[in-house]
Amino acid sequence: MTTERYDARDAEPKWQKAWADRGTFATKNDDPRPKYYVLEMFPYPSGRIHMGHVRNYAMGDVVARVKRAKGFNVLHPMGWDAFGLPAENAAMQNKVHPREWTYSNIATMRDQLKSMGLSLDWNREVATCDPSYYRHQQRLFLDFLKAGLVDRKQSKVNWDPVDQTVLANEQVVDGRGWRSGALVELRELTQWFFKISDFSNELLSALDTLDRWPDKVRLMQKNWIGRSEGLHVRFALAGRSVHGVSEIEVYTTRPDTLFGAAFVAMAADHPLTRALSEDDPKLAAFAEDCRRTGTSAAAIETAEKQGYDTGLRVAHPLDPEQTLPVYAANFVLMEYGTGAIFGCPAHDQRDFEFATKYHLPIKRVVASGPEDADQVPMFEADPAEDGRLVHSDFLNGLTVPEAKDAVARQLESQSLGNAPQGKRQVNYRLRDWGISRQRYWGCPIPIIHCEEHGAVPVPNDQLPVTLPDDITFDRPGNPLDHHPTWKNVPCPVCGKPARRETDTMDTFVDSSWYFARFTDPKADAPTVRSAVDHWLPVDQYIGGIEHAILHLLYSRFFTRAMKVTGHTSVDEPFAGLFTQGMVVHETYKDAAGQWLSPAEIRVTEDGGARKAFLPDGREVEIGPIEKMSKSKKNTVDPTDIIQTYGADTARWFMLSDSPPERDVIWTEAGVEGAGRFVQRLWRIIQDASAFGTPVGTAKPAEFGPEAHALRQAAHKALNAVSEDVDRLRFNRCVAHIYDFSNTLGAVLQNARTKTPTPDLAWAIREAAGIIIQLVAPMMPHLAEECWAEIGGQGLVAEAAWPEVEPALLVSDSVTYPVQVNGKKRDELTVALSASTEEIEAEVRKLDSVIRAIGDKPIRKIVVVPQRIVNVVA
Repeated sequence: MTTERYDARDAEPKWQKAWADRGTFATKNDDPRPKYYVLEMFPYPSGRIHMGHVRNYAMGDVVARVKRAKGFNVLHPMGWDAFGLPAENAAMQNKVHPREWTYSNIATMRDQLKSMGLSLDWNREVATCDPSYYRHQQRLFLDFLKAGLVDRKQSKVNWDPVDQTVLANEQVVDGRGWRSGALVELRELTQWFFKISDFSNELLSALDTLDRWPDKVRLMQKNWIGRSEGLHVRFALAGRSVHGVSEIEVYTTRPDTLFGAAFVAMAADHPLTRALSEDDPKLAAFAEDCRRTGTSAAAIETAEKQGYDTGLRVAHPLDPEQTLPVYAANFVLMEYGTGAIFGCPAHDQRDFEFATKYHLPIKRVVASGPEDADQVPMFEADPAEDGRLVHSDFLNGLTVPEAKDAVARQLESQSLGNAPQGKRQVNYRLRDWGISRQRYWGCPIPIIHCEEHGAVPVPNDQLPVTLPDDITFDRPGNPLDHHPTWKNVPCPVCGKPARRETDTMDTFVDSSWYFARFTDPKADAPTVRSAVDHWLPVDQYIGGIEHAILHLLYSRFFTRAMKVTGHTSVDEPFAGLFTQGMVVHETYKDAAGQWLSPAEIRVTEDGGARKAFLPDGREVEIGPIEKMSKSKKNTVDPTDIIQTYGADTARWFMLSDSPPERDVIWTEAGVEGAGRFVQRLWRIIQDASAFGTPVGTAKPAEFGPEAHALRQAAHKALNAVSEDVDRLRFNRCVAHIYDFSNTLGAVLQNARTKTPTPDLAWAIREAAGIIIQLVAPMMPHLAEECWAEIGGQGLVAEAAWPEVEPALLVSDSVTYPVQVNGKKRDELTVALSASTEEIEAEVRKLDSVIRAIGDKPIRKIVVVPQRIVNVVA
């Protein structure tokens, strides 16, 4: 009997080479088996993988390995989301070309991922920054353009005047550029857009079909798309027209509150505001200040509400005797609705803040309680969506929905000029996707601008439009604009001098179709219909909740656009979605308040009190548990863990510590515990190899009680793990394996003193094979070593998933909790066929029951069949 320790450093490279040499995880598109496509969100090549990657890819690998063992043709690919601003930052900071920085990082991270033993088809690897990938992305852009799904128009953007680039809303911090610190300007630039808003209703309604997506993700997308039923209301200017304008149109979702209107407000870029600004320098200056506010909803909500009284008034549409002042306001945007609103301060918080600042009336028109509730002073707006109308003329007493309908019918019947004064309309919050970025390290937009022919598509035979290598980052702005020759090309139509488009695509474009490219990544077209239609949708997609809106929404749009242009026939890219929790770790600070990494400190525990020290003995502060981040230094390098404990230990801990949708707390004690289980399982398999029958031994005709009990435990564990893998409950799978290992370990401990009977020896060998296959998806290297130890044929990675024997799932015994006077005292396991009298007799013999009742007589014993036993004394 061998007793050596399992050596991960020796075993893991050996089995990784064996899988690679045999092409174990290579996938063929013409395989006749049923398909299963499992995909984790591909990483950005930032330099090194982190523990979040270990958790994410370990989860996907478990699914891939189990499905492969169950007879599916599994597609499990890997690639790199490789364009983006960090590479440009690295180029500026380190004087290195973005391409060199990116591909160096890819090489490092590829080696790290391979060291995890992931069952990936590396033959399908793609990098979005490679011309062989973005050539096809450019082709898709041109096909979308031809199909009318691309637009070029002016749009408001956040502009950093120092870096001379457009900033996303998330890159504007307190009104300043996140990198330069310059005050951001709201500019109007000509941008390229994908017309995602054309699919608003379809993207919204199809969410109901995604029953394998988390409810919270579907809700987030629903809110982002933002369907609203409202009313267009036309307010007539009182007394005169201005610059040919005689009315202001607003869109509102709360027409029921019209009798509470205190003002009308227009965006700084509303046509009437612009017209009035020509004659009013103060209004022009105010409008310019408004343009410095970020365009995000958060920026608008948190900014102080500012207004400028234009001096105009409009007639109230339901009360011609009343007029309302017209303001220009910084919290109204042209991109939403009509660029103008009416303000009801009592029932909208932004309106409330504005009215309070400018001393405008605040009139409650919806009350949830008694009618005199409006007499109570208001310190904030009351949305009042469930009340009844008050102080609202013919609407009084109506519910909010009834009042909305009544106002709509009234205004639809009223005329203003030659048209109804009101019109019902469904609006969506979703806006077209602006993809233009003033950056170098991105996919070039394949357009050439000609003075005579306008925006001309680059001919397909001239794709890809590649990025120039000889660029510099010594000037602010887009290096493509500064390149002396790259942008100067002849027009494809007339041959006259023309200019390339120097904007590159938003990197979200790169990740919006990579899952389709994986289906045939070497094809000479973006997709091959037979392959993409076979593999899509992805059966199981795994990634972080931070991508719940934009990435997933853009991918859903892209798949539909690819269907319109003939590149696929599917609508939804991901049939199943799972969003895993983060990896978190406690934080540490020294006396000066500087963050310290876990590798720098030593943690002790004495009587439950934990303390942390530097190597020189100085105590440091143990801070809260937070998401692993470089800024707080609470990261753990996966390579260090793999070199110390082995990849299987890291994978096992990541899968075992908590439900996968929740955060996992990384602790040294936890990973050490996982390492101990690795060694324990190895010892169990060594014993099973010694005491079990040789592989291929015929199955006995009958099994005694001990062998039967072991077989029951094995098949119940097999059934439970199989079910929980399908539900992605990996921590429960681990718990089942722990329980089963205890059972098998106890049998083998007895075998050391008593030679197993032939039927038990056969059951030991079967149980060993099953437990190896159960851990194989989670700890694949250890499983291969164990498989070889028991003489298993071939590789366990290529073995079929064991079959459950249904008869062994039927229990022949039952365990009863035993209560004495309502308090649990013990448990009693009896045969399933035991009579009530036999159960009562056994209960009376229990020492715990005898001690609990003392000198009292037992008045009665109540047996609830297969549930519980109650002893009443």
